[in-house]
Amino acid sequence: MSYRYLPMTDRDRKEMLDVLGIADVEELFTDIPDAVRFQEELAIPAALSEPALIGHMGQLAAKNVNAASCISFLGAGTYDHYIPSVVNHVISRSEFYTAYTPYQPEISQGELQAIFEFQTMICELTGMDVANSSMYDGATALAEAAALAVGKTGRTKVVVSGTVHPEARDVLKTNAKGHGYRVEEVRFADGVTDVAALAAAVDEETAAVLVQYPNFFGGLEDLAAVEAVAHGQKALFVVSANPLALGILKPPGAYGADIVVGDAQPFGIPMSYGGPHCGYFAVRKEWMRQIPGRIVGQTQDDQGRHGFVLTLQAREQHIRREKATSNICSNQALNALAAAVAMTALGKQGVQEMARLNIQKTQYAKQRIQALTGYEVVGSASVFNEFVVKVPASVAQVNRMLLADSIIGGLDLGRFYPKLAGHMLLAVTEMRTKEDIDRLVDRLGGIHHA
Repeated sequence: MSYRYLPMTDRDRKEMLDVLGIADVEELFTDIPDAVRFQEELAIPAALSEPALIGHMGQLAAKNVNAASCISFLGAGTYDHYIPSVVNHVISRSEFYTAYTPYQPEISQGELQAIFEFQTMICELTGMDVANSSMYDGATALAEAAALAVGKTGRTKVVVSGTVHPEARDVLKTNAKGHGYRVEEVRFADGVTDVAALAAAVDEETAAVLVQYPNFFGGLEDLAAVEAVAHGQKALFVVSANPLALGILKPPGAYGADIVVGDAQPFGIPMSYGGPHCGYFAVRKEWMRQIPGRIVGQTQDDQGRHGFVLTLQAREQHIRREKATSNICSNQALNALAAAVAMTALGKQGVQEMARLNIQKTQYAKQRIQALTGYEVVGSASVFNEFVVKVPASVAQVNRMLLADSIIGGLDLGRFYPKLAGHMLLAVTEMRTKEDIDRLVDRLGGIHHA
């Protein structure tokens, strides 16, 4: 019989005891006084056979609500997008699946080239000059961008819009304590950043201005106006952008962004109940040597053949700690590979079409819900992927009723914004069919009448 793991046999146990020169396992604990030892049997279930264990775990897993068994309209940073089948075929290959850090380029050309392609495509999407070879996720990438700005400008304040993902703002505040800068949040109006309030908050002590594009509510920020405010005080302009949206929207680089970060999850990375994800980090060329993590570059060997190497590494493991721009210890290379394979499989036209479908289906859902009695679509008219709906009951109650019909509803915004209690953030991706959206709308209408 083959095993998925190596079992401990009585013979194995005896051989180890013989080597140790003891008769039984109890002798290993003779130094521990009886008074402090637990003398009873542990209250844990009896061991199961492997088939029984697999069946039991399968039953437990089946209790989870997921996008395979339900129609999902939940986004808020993790989205149900199409993943080309080739993605899993590539990343499951052992040379990628087991790879860690490609320190030895002579045996890591495949991994290095994949990372190089990821960097190249991120630069094309963001309109920036240089991108690193991935980070943990979008939230930590945003915090790293703030740290870069503080370190480079010597200023002590970072201004962030209230429309940036709440959890990303929490990560930013946590990092701020270690780096010794303060975070000031700016209010929003009509679902987008209040530019007047932003201008009042940004001053000569501001190292960076941080906005999200599209923002947490799905709204499209006026990046030109935000850029003018940031650069007017010589602060760095940082944009956290959804890379899929950049397939059809004007890139932040075209608006003069200094740093563009984000999460590559929309490309080839499953939701997996919230992670792991893959952050990206792109900058203008002048900030290349301050970029956290590492950069893969293309070169030639002494025979003129193309090859790939780790060109820059700003990690504390490789340079003196006091000169390191980041203490990031690893990255999400496998997920970066998944994103690169997905973008390659889709191609430029495929990415644009995928983004266009997100816009069209979101608009259809907005129009249908807006026509429902008791519901109100609020916020900016221009959105991507997500929008805010005021519901006639508590969001928790609405979501419970939707789930009874195998529909995963939206995020309760009251969790993060007390003033938005009774408001739901709905996400509509290219995976949702017209029938899915109509079913959601019909169920919402039934909830109001009930």
